Amino acid sequence: MQVSRRGFFKVCAAGMSGSSLVAMGFAPNAALAEVRQFKLAHTTETRNTCPYCSVSCGVLIYSLGDKSKNARSTIIHIEGDPDNPVNRGTLCPKGAGLLDMVHSPNRLKHPEVREPGAKEWKRISWDEAFDRIAKHMKADRDANFIEKNADGVTVNRWNTTGFLASSAASNETGYLTHKILRGLGVVTLDTQARI
Repeated sequence: MQVSRRGFFKVCAAGMSGSSLVAMGFAPNAALAEVRQFKLAHTTETRNTCPYCSVSCGVLIYSLGDKSKNARSTIIHIEGDPDNPVNRGTLCPKGAGLLDMVHSPNRLKHPEVREPGAKEWKRISWDEAFDRIAKHMKADRDANFIEKNADGVTVNRWNTTGFLASSAASNETGYLTHKILRGLGVVTLDTQARI
């Protein structure tokens, strides 16, 4: 049998690559027979809104967990929601980096307060945080509420407190926020969407 120099190198290269793959544990029959698992097959899909800016892009959050009561799930993937009319599945770089923000060790997860004159922040409970906010709001409203103007007309204004609503909130949440604050007399009210 006559083998050319080029044919000899082809046979050697094929033999070397085949023997190297077998030596590394690659078996073509097992690889072809394996059914590949979809990485999101056993996850829970949750729709949400990106918290970064006023665009309010829709996101799909995929989490793994046993779904039992009081058990924490782990978020493993976040992507744009293709059914959302705002972004149609696309995300900007900040939205695409949401998973890194969720798992960041620097992410603030609990309320903190810095007392007057203190240099350090201290961690407080959510109940304490809500109580402190309510007490400060009540004290300010009691001291600065304007029931009637100089002409004697009832105005019910509270000019010393303002509120900046989140643009990531839904229309329903924005409506309720607006109604509650207007009912308290707040006139300096805006949303992040206008910034």
